[in-house]
Amino acid sequence: MNPRDVDPRLLRGFVAAAEELHFTRAAARLYVAQQALSRDIRRLEHALDTTLFLRTTRQVELTLDGQRLLPLARRVLRAHEELAAAFTTGAGSRPLLVDVNTDGPGTARTVLERARELAPDCELMARFESGLTHAAAEVAAGRLDVAFGYADGLDPALRAPLARTLVRHEPLAVLLPEGHPLAAGDRVPLDALAGETVYAGAGNPRTTEWTGLARELFAGRGILMAPPAPVAMGMDEFRRVMAKTGNPVLATVGFLRMPGCVKLPLTDPVPLSPLSMVWRKGFSHPGLEALRTAAAGLAAERGWLEPPPGSWLPARLTPGPAGG
Repeated sequence: MNPRDVDPRLLRGFVAAAEELHFTRAAARLYVAQQALSRDIRRLEHALDTTLFLRTTRQVELTLDGQRLLPLARRVLRAHEELAAAFTTGAGSRPLLVDVNTDGPGTARTVLERARELAPDCELMARFESGLTHAAAEVAAGRLDVAFGYADGLDPALRAPLARTLVRHEPLAVLLPEGHPLAAGDRVPLDALAGETVYAGAGNPRTTEWTGLARELFAGRGILMAPPAPVAMGMDEFRRVMAKTGNPVLATVGFLRMPGCVKLPLTDPVPLSPLSMVWRKGFSHPGLEALRTAAAGLAAERGWLEPPPGSWLPARLTPGPAGG
């Protein structure tokens, strides 16, 4: 094989393996068998007449030629993405697939609607993957283009192939069954949840970043994490399972209202979830630029990136004193 004829798939496998330095994780990231990835790496090495990795039983390292190839491969893949975007369906580009988490209102939906106004010739298609851990893997694999969620809570290996921008410090709320003692007020202080068992997606492999955020928030406050419940697909099933368990549910203030439930903001302090927009590194599409412009504009207009004084953020993102 001539180096000029290298299949971009081989370069995608190489980049994943080079970033992970672990063939099993790289194969999982690409949704291929490890044997298939190893075979593609050998084909690439044969085409380039060089060795790209030094593999032992303990570790994987790039050779000097592997280090030299990595930025070149990324550049080729970026050009390949741009080529695909420029010569597919629609007004100069294919539809952009955007995961907004749930089929309802919320920050991601607001950004999407603004982007549609900014780029009316682009087709921005909403998807509802319900959980950034799952959606990020779909983005990395090319089955989704953009997703929203708590990106800092992702496993570093899952986060590595993604570009991101912070969209909003989103206030959290609690969803309570009607008749719950805490449902009578207009807000719920965090201390009032002490002794309560609150559902935050535990056991759902799609939402591990959200469960991790909840564990950090609940720690030291006497709030218990609800055990895994059946993963509900769709709002009707979610409402049914919630009514059956009777547990409060951690949510965002933009989460849709549901019959039989009361949604109240959490306070004292106001807990915030850092909501980011993520996409594949090197990916280019006019709809993506519209989304980034929409997110920045809405954040400036509505103060989305200005945490209220005394609010709570995950440890890595706790705001400093005013003016610090």
